[in-house]
Amino acid sequence: MIEIERKFLVSNLDACLQHHTKSRKIVQAYLSFDPARTVRIRKTDTKAFLTIKGKANETGDTRFEWEKEITEHEATQLLDLCLGQTIQKTRYVVPHQSHLFEVDVFSGKLQGLVVAEVELSAANEQVDLPKWIGKEVTGDSRYYNSDLAKKGLKPEII
Repeated sequence: MIEIERKFLVSNLDACLQHHTKSRKIVQAYLSFDPARTVRIRKTDTKAFLTIKGKANETGDTRFEWEKEITEHEATQLLDLCLGQTIQKTRYVVPHQSHLFEVDVFSGKLQGLVVAEVELSAANEQVDLPKWIGKEVTGDSRYYNSDLAKKGLKPEII
């Protein structure tokens, strides 16, 4: 499956969260940081997944993604094998016009980082951005979850 998405920092979290329709806790970590493919384990409140993502295109908005649901027990065992730091965040779903924005509010070592992603059906699809959206960081690898798990986050880019 091909994933097409744009990623933004959130400039006004309070305004953003006023419109959220659901949320869930996420814990995730990586079995591979290979630049050509990352392998992620993710646990949510109710499910667990193994995900493989390919290398992003030049603009960073499109890449291959394969995901399979696994048991919570399998995820717990695999998390013990992961590299780097474990990412903890709460994901809020925020509808805006015809799109759903997934807003990740990071905790733990990444506290203070808030990123919104919107999935698109085509790379050239137009998106009307909500007022609470800040700087676009699509294609900036410092904001890839795999890089955050591997390298952490420098305070000047929050």
